[in-house]
Amino acid sequence: MAKDKNQDTTIAQNKKAYHDYFVDETFEAGISLFGTEVKSLREGRVNLKDSYVSVKTGEAFLIGTHISPYEKGNIFNKDPLRERKLLLHKREINKLIGLTQQQGYTLIPLKMYFKGSYAKVLLGLCRGKKNYDKRDSIAERDSKRRIDRAMKEQVR
Repeated sequence: MAKDKNQDTTIAQNKKAYHDYFVDETFEAGISLFGTEVKSLREGRVNLKDSYVSVKTGEAFLIGTHISPYEKGNIFNKDPLRERKLLLHKREINKLIGLTQQQGYTLIPLKMYFKGSYAKVLLGLCRGKKNYDKRDSIAERDSKRRIDRAMKEQVR
């Protein structure tokens, strides 16, 4: 059975981002990587937990993403925490610059995945949550879970 070339293969998700931020809008971006980094991604050895995106001098950079060194990469391995350039169109970068200059908005990587043979990042334009917002989200999720359980029991 052949793989579909347009199928997305998820490498890593940033679940903490959904807990700490409201995601208002998402963007898809390519990543500029070296060969050993791609091999490490294929093994799923990436951490998006404390990463963010910085837009400077008309370019977007992924900062704080840890891609573990490839074991068989020896001298070709790069620094695991280096800044990685994101591949976006100029109009997308200009839009992101305008949106992130608004107070309270930041760009957070939500998910890293392969689309065909290309590594992609799903970026979220996010607003920070306060503690009471986090509690509301948790309560809402728990009530939805209880309702789903009750509906499931009712069907039986």
